[in-house]
Parts: sequence; C-alpha cells; structure tokens
Amino acid sequence: MTIAITGATGQLGRLAIAALKARGAAPVALARSPEKAADLGVAVRAFDYARPDAAALDGIETLVLISSNDFTDRVGQHKAVIAAAKAAGVGHVIYTSILKGEKSPMLLAADHIGTEAALKASGLPHTLLRNGWYTENYTGSLGAALAHGGMAGAAGAGRVSTAARADYAEAIAVVALDKDHQGKVHELAGDEAYQLADMAAEVSRQSGKTIGYSSLPEADYAAMLIGFGLPEGFSKALADSDAQAAQGALFDDSRSLSQLIGRPTTPMGATVRAALA
Repeated sequence: MTIAITGATGQLGRLAIAALKARGAAPVALARSPEKAADLGVAVRAFDYARPDAAALDGIETLVLISSNDFTDRVGQHKAVIAAAKAAGVGHVIYTSILKGEKSPMLLAADHIGTEAALKASGLPHTLLRNGWYTENYTGSLGAALAHGGMAGAAGAGRVSTAARADYAEAIAVVALDKDHQGKVHELAGDEAYQLADMAAEVSRQSGKTIGYSSLPEADYAAMLIGFGLPEGFSKALADSDAQAAQGALFDDSRSLSQLIGRPTTPMGATVRAALA
C-alpha cells in the first residue's frame, strides 16, 4: 500500500510521517517546498494545494489530505486536491476535518463542511477524521502567558476535550494502514476534558508562577489578537472558536481517539510540561 501525505512539512504532517514509519510503512511526503522535507527520511514529491498536479499522485493508493492552513480559499484548494486524486486513480482519501462536522457551530467549520461535501460528491472512497482541538493550540502561547502573568481567551467555563497533536497523527497512521476504515467517520477528541482555568492552574503548578485565566467577551478577545498582529479574519475566527467552546463545541466524551490508537490520549499536563521545557 502506497500512502502519501499532503502538508508533510507541517506540524501534523511530520508527526504522521513519523507514526507511519514507526509502523513499518514508507509513506510519500507531498510538500510545496520539497527541500524542507529532506530530513523526513522518505520519498518526497512536489505538491502544491493551490496547483495540485495529478502526476505527483501517480501510484498512490491512499492519500491523506491534511487540511490546508491557507484560510483564503481552503475549500477551493481541497477541491483541487480531490480532483487531482480522482484523476490519478487514488483509491482512498483520508481527510482531517473538524470535530462534529456539519453540526459544529464554529466559523472554522465551514471549510471542513464544504470539503466533506466535495469528497462525497467525488465518489472517491474516503474516511473523515473529525479532529478536536490540539492541546498545543493553547500551549503554543504559554511564553506570552508567562511573560504577562496570565492566559486570556473567550471560552468561559466551557470544557474542551483536547489531545496532543501526536495523538491525532497516530490516528492518521492507524486509519491509513487499515482499509476497514474506508467509509467511516471518526469523531476524535482527548480523553480528558478541562476548562482553560484548569490549564492555567496546571501552568502555575509546573512553572512556579501564578498564572490566571481571563475570559473576555468574544469581540474583546478578537481585538486583543488583532493587537498582537494576527490578521483580522483569523483573529475573529479564533475568538469565535473560543466563544463556541464556551457552549460545548470542543467537548466530546466518546474516547474514540484513544480507542482508535489503542492507548490513552496524552494528558494536558504532559503537553504543558513539554511546552514549558
């Protein structure tokens, strides 16, 4: 079975390549800048979401479509990749979607819902990995939190069921190596649900500094992100995600991710520890 992974030089892509290699597979890395994939230790092919070449998918049986990080026209890019996969005769597409899919109220869900629809319309056998939030989405800003003495967001007392990015990468490897997952939809989230105030308390415990969590109105949080230099549209989408998390959009207690990968998901405290290190 020949497996290819788009966005192979990204954070999730690199971990998925590693997870597949650990299971004895030899995946193909698809990257816009192949030179950046030289350290992956696998075959590399040039592949651009914006201009996908079906020839780059020659001989590929399973394509892992990791969602693009270009928020200008993600659905358009994904549709182009799906068309290239169909033209190349790819037999199975695995797409990293969003938790709850079409039932998600988050602004960020729209691109994923559109991509899921495009996959269905294509007729290609496919599997949907509806990923919940990565714990690293929060721990990535711990440096600023420590510098300012606090964490901020708009999630209120909402509980989030996050998992480490590596956990989701393992799910990709498991599904890519087992054809029985074709046609399935996996709702994936961490075993451990917590409030962001709980994460702030954990950061305080591990760092020895008092770190609080301030939940702001959605508009105020978006304005704060814009003030930090993030694009306005992206800032509003992130603030919306937090506000929707306050209403349960990122909570899931199915433990389906740990069942899929055969082990408990990485505890939030472990990801905090890694970030602080």
